[in-house]
Formats: sequence, C-alpha cells, structure tokens
Amino acid sequence: MRSTALSFLTGLLFSTAALAAPAWDRSPQNIEKMRSEKHAAALNRLGGQAVSNAYDTKHTKYYNKDTKQYWVNGTTGAIPDVYFDVPESFAGLMPISAAKNETRQLYFWFFPTLGGKDTEDDLVIWLNGGPGCSSLEGLMQENGPFTWKAGTYLPVKNKYTWANLSNIVWVEQPVGTGFTQGEPNIRNEEDMAVQFLGFFQNFVNTFKLQNKRIWITGESYAGMYVPYIADAMYKKKDTKNFNLKGILVYDPSIAGDLITEEIPAVPFMLKNQAIFNLPDSTVANLTAQHQKCGYDKVYQAGLTFPPKGKLDMSGVVRSRDCHLWESIWNAANVINPCFNIYHITDTCPVPWDVLGVAGDFAGQPKGAKTYFTRPEVQKAIHAPIMPDWSECSEKDVFPTGDGSPAPAPAGVLSRVIESSQRTIIAHGLHDYILLAEGSLMALNNMTWGGVQGFTQRPASTFYVPYEGQGDMGVWREERGLTFIEIKASGHMVPEYQPGAAYRHLEYLLGKVTDLSSTK
Repeated sequence: MRSTALSFLTGLLFSTAALAAPAWDRSPQNIEKMRSEKHAAALNRLGGQAVSNAYDTKHTKYYNKDTKQYWVNGTTGAIPDVYFDVPESFAGLMPISAAKNETRQLYFWFFPTLGGKDTEDDLVIWLNGGPGCSSLEGLMQENGPFTWKAGTYLPVKNKYTWANLSNIVWVEQPVGTGFTQGEPNIRNEEDMAVQFLGFFQNFVNTFKLQNKRIWITGESYAGMYVPYIADAMYKKKDTKNFNLKGILVYDPSIAGDLITEEIPAVPFMLKNQAIFNLPDSTVANLTAQHQKCGYDKVYQAGLTFPPKGKLDMSGVVRSRDCHLWESIWNAANVINPCFNIYHITDTCPVPWDVLGVAGDFAGQPKGAKTYFTRPEVQKAIHAPIMPDWSECSEKDVFPTGDGSPAPAPAGVLSRVIESSQRTIIAHGLHDYILLAEGSLMALNNMTWGGVQGFTQRPASTFYVPYEGQGDMGVWREERGLTFIEIKASGHMVPEYQPGAAYRHLEYLLGKVTDLSSTK
C-alpha cells in the first residue's frame, strides 16, 4: 500500500510539473534563436570575434574599359544557383605570354577586397594542387566569397572568405587544368613558373595591380608550385610587378613520399587508432614492419629538436613490404569502405559533391551534372564552353613528368624563406594523403637562415578566436618560417577549419603577430 501511494504521489508530482512547464519549442525558428544565443554566449565567454558576411555589389575601382569584358554579374541568381548577391568579381582567360600568337591561356577568377582601406594594398594568389586540379575547388569549397560543400543543397555565403582580408585571385594552372586553353608542354617546375609569371604579368597590367604586396598561397601539390613560383618572382628583382612578400602552403608536397608518407605512416595510425579501429593483429604486424624497414630510427631522428644532423637513410629498406602507407590504407578500407585519405574521420555514405569528387570518391549521383560543366555556369563566369571540365584533369599537365626535385631538399624553399617577410607551412592532423609529421621532418632536415631545422618542437597553442573555437593546434616560428598543426582538419584546411585558415591569412598578412593571441 505504501509503494502504491508513493507511486501515485510521484506520478502526480511529475504530472503537475509537466503541466506547469511549457513544452520545449522545437520549431526551426526557436532552435535557430537558441543556437544564436549560445553562439553569442560562447563568443563572450572565450573573448571570440564574429566575422561579417555582408556583401557590397557596387563597382570597384577595377571596373573599367579594359576589364569590363571579365566582369561577372553577381546579383542574385546571375551566377546559377547562387540565390544571393555575390560581390563584384572578374573572371576569364588570359594568355601566358605577351606573344601575339599565344594560344595557351590560364583561367582566373578575381575578387577585389571586401575589407577596408588597410586591405587594398595586398593581393593573394590561391593555387590548388594535383598536379592538374582546379583552383575553382578552392574558391567554391574553401575560401571564396561563397561555398558549396559536399552534401549540401545550395551554396551559402562564406563569412571566412579570404576576400575579407585582401584582393584575391584563384588561378587554374598549369595549362591542361580546368578551363585553361592550349596544349601542355612543361617539363618541370621551372617551366611552370615561367608560364605562370607570364600570365601574372598580363593580369597585373590589365587590372593595374602594380606595386601590390603579393602573397602566394595554396595546398597539396601547390607545395611544389608555390615555392618555385616564389623563387622565380624573387629572381626577377622587379618589385613593381612581382612585389612578393611571403607564402602559405597547406599539407604540401615539399619532400618525397618516403618522408611525407611512408616513414610517419605507422606512428600516425597508432595516434589515430580510435579512428582507424584496426584489429590488434594488424596493428602489431604493421608496427613490426615499421621497425624492419628501418623507419623507426629515421622517424625518431627526424623529430629530434634541435636535429643532430641530416637524416641518415642508409638503414632504410626499399622493398614492396615497406609500402606501409598503402598497407594501412588497404586495412582501413576493410573497416571503413568510405575511408577518405583526405579526411580520416569520414564514414559512409559518401556525400554528393557539386564538383564531382568527394574526397577520393566520385561524388555524383546518376544523372547529376558537375557545376562547372553546365553551359549557363560557363557563360556567367566567362569560361570557354567545355562539357568535359573536371575538378582534376585527366590530361597530364606535365606530359613527360615533373622533372623538378621537391623544394625542401632542393634548397628552393630555403631561398624563399630567406627572401620573404613570412613563410607558413600548415598541416591538418586528420590528413592521411600527406602527413603532418612528414612535413615537420622535411623542414627539420632543411637548413635556412644558416641553421638546420627547429630548435624546439612546435608546442605553442594555436588559438582561433572566431566562433568560440579556442585551442586549435600548435605552432612555432623560427628565422622567418612558421609551422602550424591544425586539430580536427583534413587535407583542405580552409574547407575543414575555415576559421583557423582565416587566422593563418591574418598572420601571413601581418594583421596578427602572435598565433597564440586570444584577441
């Protein structure tokens, strides 16, 4: 009888409370209101900042009789499927030389700065990698004024667009990439740089961009492109047209695969075993093979700070059994059939991607069209009619292969660092195609400013004040070179962690002097 009465009283109490409290409003409007309130509270608590995404569509100073042929109408809907105003921009083809009969042309999309007076003197160049992958991926899914990411229905404004901080141009290059015209004929990175500088001189002349402070940025195979282009610009000794101040490259190809993939692969797997979830027997076999191949000793030496000398590779076994990066990739695909080497936390299903490729998978459902293959899109952005445009070209942009050595061991990157105001190498910690510790080993094996490597391992907190993000990795600067590791980011850092990438650009441009600052 006692328990029955207690149950009755308890039920009555809860019923009364339920009647007294209003039901939680689950409407989209209320959820959005709550999200905004929590967001504001987080910003206040962490001292964070919000980034404006208001656009102005009026003509800029770059619109004139010479540039109006490139002008892109950004009013609502003029760029297909973009149902909001996009700020004034210019796009089209431009030749790689001043020769009258030049048939080779690169495609560009240029956005004048959306920021204030203090942003007008800078010009950022963005290059995607590949080789042969379009920089329109960077514009559309990373740091452009609007983004259309995989798995989303329509594009949205990008509050973290780099156009807030500088004039910026996304360039499809080398010839053979994207909308570019002409037949590829480059043999190495030096040839590539000559063609890019020819294009860039025409671009500067057309838009009257002389004396701008130039910053070259990119990711992946742009780790080859950017240092070689920068080196060529510095050799010109022409600050009127090539006033280069620094570079920023994400998850870069700055050394050979042995350093950037194979040697750090097993340590990467062990650190991320909660994600890989490989069987214990597989982990044990791979760890043993890491030692048999001689990778363990090189790994340890490569990540000793300061380094005790150049890496000794004499004990490394070069055999099929030592392709450990591939072995881990194969094992990961058994556990997760949708394992994405660009972002290891991805799982099935693979999302639809408007650019046709989601990670390392084809991302188009049957019947869907890749955005930049659509004639109405091509017309809107002054691109040639190309039904076969693809994010990464099937045409070899280096017809006989890229004959250039990687920039870190070749001394190219060292020269650029020593000539620059600031050089940044940044790496996402969830990238498996190129590994962060591989980049760090490559830099630690390199001499710049008369000293080899870093005196200490990067350990200072990389702080992002935007959206309440806070601690987002570690960083270190020595002798003009900054290395940054970014938490929870895959290969395309501006896509996976746009707030962090925005902070990197602020630092590159000198708007922020300390990446640990909470301001």
